[in-house]
Amino acid sequence: MKRLIIILLILFWGEYIFAQSSPCWLRYPSLSPDGKTIVFTYNGDLYTVAARGGAAVQLTANPAEEWMPVWSHNSSSISFASDRYGNADIFLVPAKGGTEKQLTFHSADEYPYDFSEDDQQVIFGGLRMDAVNNRQFPSDAQPELYRVSVNGGRVMQLLAVPAEDAKLKGPFIVYHDKKNRENPWRKHQVSAAARDIWLYDTQNDTYKQLTDFLGEDRSPVFTDKGKSISYLSEESGSFNVHRLWPGRPGASEQLTAFKQFPVRFFECIPQWDTVLRF
Repeated sequence: MKRLIIILLILFWGEYIFAQSSPCWLRYPSLSPDGKTIVFTYNGDLYTVAARGGAAVQLTANPAEEWMPVWSHNSSSISFASDRYGNADIFLVPAKGGTEKQLTFHSADEYPYDFSEDDQQVIFGGLRMDAVNNRQFPSDAQPELYRVSVNGGRVMQLLAVPAEDAKLKGPFIVYHDKKNRENPWRKHQVSAAARDIWLYDTQNDTYKQLTDFLGEDRSPVFTDKGKSISYLSEESGSFNVHRLWPGRPGASEQLTAFKQFPVRFFECIPQWDTVLRF
């Protein structure tokens, strides 16, 4: 089987790109699906830089905060969250630069997670009003999953359950749940609030819990052409990358073994055959 490739973007990745100027708080790095470009947040704006290194190019320039960039599958567009109008809304910008387009206008915070496989929709989490017969009320502790066209327009709900960091592949949606307002950056927490990985089958309308570790399991992505799922877990002590196969019973496979510093961000680039660390 072709070895899957995990691109690790750990907390101290900035030392690789900006060793000379040494800026701090480079956050939310994301590698383009074609493996050529990294987008990240610095000082409240988005920047891009070649994956091989070089000068960073400022992509957005606004007094507001902009974060959580997400690449389209064809590497031509980037969706991101911005609070330039008060709360976090979903925006879209060409990867090579250009005019940003606002896609959502709701009064609650909304965060992008993925694009549809045809790149025509942005998948995001938010807090919108449910049907009157829904037992769940909108709460920032219980985000729901939505989609909106890259051209803007009407927002449609995908899931009414708390689903964060959702990724789509064929008829499946993989995500981690959210049980309350637990800080996503907290380390080594073991409680009823710890996140778990779930898989939703849109064709059969069924949910499957994939992890039951008492600590944190989060940020899942499809790997091995959708046959496996890789994710971050503290099962090994610090956050490391683990992999499991939904169709196979048994324990997960630990892919990295960092002990002191946790893995915070990572991407899967299936066509590559080396592991890059930042």
